[in-house]
Amino acid sequence: MSDTVIISLAPVAADCTRVIPEELAQEILACVEYGAAIVHLHVRDKQGKLTPDTTDFQSTIDLVRHQSDLIIQASTGGVSAMSIAERCAPLDCPGVEMASLNVGSVNLGDAVYANPTPDVEYCSQQITARSIVPEFEVFEIGMVNNILTLNEKIKFRNPMLFNIVLGHRGSSPATIDALIAMRSMIPRDALWGITHFGRKNFDVIAAAVAMGASEVRIGFEDSYYLSAEEMAEQNYQQVKKLARLIRSMDKQVASPEIARRILNIPIRQQ
Repeated sequence: MSDTVIISLAPVAADCTRVIPEELAQEILACVEYGAAIVHLHVRDKQGKLTPDTTDFQSTIDLVRHQSDLIIQASTGGVSAMSIAERCAPLDCPGVEMASLNVGSVNLGDAVYANPTPDVEYCSQQITARSIVPEFEVFEIGMVNNILTLNEKIKFRNPMLFNIVLGHRGSSPATIDALIAMRSMIPRDALWGITHFGRKNFDVIAAAVAMGASEVRIGFEDSYYLSAEEMAEQNYQQVKKLARLIRSMDKQVASPEIARRILNIPIRQQ
């Protein structure tokens, strides 16, 4: 389904200081109306801090699942002092169907996002043991190779989904050349997508869609901007613009049902 694009919503910024399950669920559900099929969530407390306590996370996804068929993706990442076991805490939450899998260490601004090989292998095993679908986060070309090497040991389910992340200071730049280079390393039988990190325009997104991306991630975790002159007040505004862009390129926006078919995720039983 190369003519169909999945919109993944990452609605909570790292600097957000208010994360209330009921409010967040309503923000997410508003985005479903405009085309979001996946929601990517970190486990945060009500003050927005990363935590291994999944209480509020579970409340949020329960509310979302009660009113939609949205695919729930838990983050196992984020720059923090948590252990890899603590980062994997949301994998045991009922309703989690996907998980981000970070496969190498990288500089993100002034921080070092540490993902040493033993942690990557541990997280991979925890994900696959629960039949959760991983989304491989790749910030550098070498990370693609890490996944292919790891796949010889872990045997991830197909289709594999690679999420290209460009634009962090200290990592790969958000340029078309970098996108082409990263895409060239991903196996042709795999799915891939792009994260809209730090962008004030949609040029890299448009290029990725034109090149056959199966997924685009957007939302306040990555950028507040609609354009260089306008910032979004709510996440749905970004989703709405992205959906319009996808359709203007004669492609379709995947519903949660179609996204499940593309990603080989079973239809959720009500």
